[in-house]
Amino acid sequence: PTTRAKPTLDDFFARLQQGETKSLNLIVKADVQGSLEPIVNSLEKLSNDEVKIDILLAGTGNITENDVMLASASDAIILGFNVEADPIARNAAINEGVEINYYSIIYKLIEDVEKAMKGLLEPTYEDVLIGRAEVREIFHIKSVGTVAGCYMRAGEARRNAKVRVIRNTSLVYEGEVSSLKHLQENVRSVRAGFEFGVSVAGWNNFEKGDILEFFVTQRVEE
Repeated sequence: PTTRAKPTLDDFFARLQQGETKSLNLIVKADVQGSLEPIVNSLEKLSNDEVKIDILLAGTGNITENDVMLASASDAIILGFNVEADPIARNAAINEGVEINYYSIIYKLIEDVEKAMKGLLEPTYEDVLIGRAEVREIFHIKSVGTVAGCYMRAGEARRNAKVRVIRNTSLVYEGEVSSLKHLQENVRSVRAGFEFGVSVAGWNNFEKGDILEFFVTQRVEE
């Protein structure tokens, strides 16, 4: 039988994208109580409404086979600070596919968990304006539909971009570029200062003087 792979810090986002519940199960072992307490406190503060840090066990001393078996049963990751795993625990971790992460600097431990959480968080996206064009001519082509003959005033138009149709400063339509042509040739992009033809999926009501704003949606880096 095939054993399901255990989680790691690196792959948590990919593993949890499909699920509604997003929690990071951890087992924390440290050399002394004076190290353990600030680690646990810092980790607990990372929890938020979208991602929960669930510390299943926090204790002092080396990592044992019992720690590994608990991690295996609960899909947890083991974090060790200034400790080692005893030989039996190391073998169990290999057999069970449990990840053990060793640290000697507290902030590095916290930083790694925080990075994993950022992968867990739902990404934020924003629309980025890449170009503006003016509609100067309108063509009706049977096989294509309505094509706007435009002049690229600033930035660029891209074949994979989205478009806002602005008329008298009001937004009248928003959709995706369905074709982009320059001198009757299909192109991927058109830069400022050039004329081109564009058709927009679901829109045939261009008017001369319309302004087309081309934009792309990008992930916001935290």
